[in-house]
Amino acid sequence: MMKKLALIASAITLALSVNVANAKVSEAEAAKLGTELTPLGGEKAGNADGSIPAWTGGITTPPAGYTPGDFHPDPFSDDKPLFEITSANLEQYKAFLSPGQIKLFETYPDTYRMPVYQTRRTASNPQWIYDQAKVNAVNAELVEGGNGVKNASGAIPFPIPSNGLEAIWNHLLRYRGQGVQRFGGQAAPTATGSYTVIGFDDVLMIKYSQRDATPESLFEENVLFKFKQKVTVPARLAGTALLVHETMDQVKEPRKAWTYNTGQRRVRLAPNVAYDAPGTAADGLRTSDDLDMFNGAPDRYNWELKGKQEMYVAYNNYKLHSDQVKYDDILKPGHINPDLTRFEKHRVWVVEATLKEGVRHIYEKRVFFLDEDSWQIQVADMYDNRNELYRVNIAYGVNYYEVPTHWSTLDVNHDLNSRRYLAVGLDNEESMYDFSVELQDQDFTPQALRREGRR
Repeated sequence: MMKKLALIASAITLALSVNVANAKVSEAEAAKLGTELTPLGGEKAGNADGSIPAWTGGITTPPAGYTPGDFHPDPFSDDKPLFEITSANLEQYKAFLSPGQIKLFETYPDTYRMPVYQTRRTASNPQWIYDQAKVNAVNAELVEGGNGVKNASGAIPFPIPSNGLEAIWNHLLRYRGQGVQRFGGQAAPTATGSYTVIGFDDVLMIKYSQRDATPESLFEENVLFKFKQKVTVPARLAGTALLVHETMDQVKEPRKAWTYNTGQRRVRLAPNVAYDAPGTAADGLRTSDDLDMFNGAPDRYNWELKGKQEMYVAYNNYKLHSDQVKYDDILKPGHINPDLTRFEKHRVWVVEATLKEGVRHIYEKRVFFLDEDSWQIQVADMYDNRNELYRVNIAYGVNYYEVPTHWSTLDVNHDLNSRRYLAVGLDNEESMYDFSVELQDQDFTPQALRREGRR
């Protein structure tokens, strides 16, 4: 794999150990943000052959006619694929694919395809996030052991990362608005393509991203975000609910979680909603820390920043996001419908996580490929204890104009052993995400969870 990495030594400093104190960047280095670097630390310039253009601000104005609450119209609906990667021409493009992506072509040689389009660097955030990223760059630090962040708020803490842990914390803390209510669900098609949609009503209050949050207030409360989820369908699971309080310093206090079981009508502490515990109603196809490509405490792994590479990733997937598309159109045997997908060449940070000695997880190694413009994990390759590819997760992103933020409209977790997949974030037949929802702390208590489950 190292042969495929286009290392950009001037952009990073490799860290062999995260036990040493991380260095804040200098004012001179931070001054590059917004000039030769994007405000979030990506390379502003395009690449040598022009296949990746310069970043010019991303999408800053929604398409004409868009109103918040609508599904997001495709600003590039007239684009046609430049070419398509198939198992027949795979060898020509392997240098720009992850081992997991390559494995999908080998697993489904007759049906898996990647339509590749013109690259559009559409990722954007509000100006106050860009301003705060520069402040964070000269102040933010990892807590002892790297299992938390201090002296940061609002924006990513490490726009110029010096090690793998700083990079993964950028994914965990990337800006996705201050709160959101999501309607939708997930499905795990069988080998023949039959499926049942598990419906969810999610609410997420991101304390770290509140406009008035300060490093001091976050340190005192020690909460990054609060998350509540209720299962809406099918009837046998409806009312089951989950509540999570994610901490900012996970050494000081680990994640707190509660579940509500409709049969017992009781709220219980759920310390196992973390790491490799099975995901909610996921048919054993994802772990708890697979959600959102990676979430939770990073303490079971050693993290290494490997460098950067150019890579074909799922970007600007407005066709897949459309409310004109039905779940039946998306969910096919083996993988989602390639005709609805869009891949583009982007630069990604490569972060490798290897399991620490003496701890357990079903993934011995994980390799994450993070978009340089947004810090969204685009692809995650997971390996088992034999160091063989086990699962491949792909995030299909769009720009949510009203925030704005680049975030996935659908995450697909491929299990290579069972030849099945889990599609998380299905919302085409539901209402669009509501980023204007007003949330309060009292909405995220065990008592609120009990009330939510009984509705």
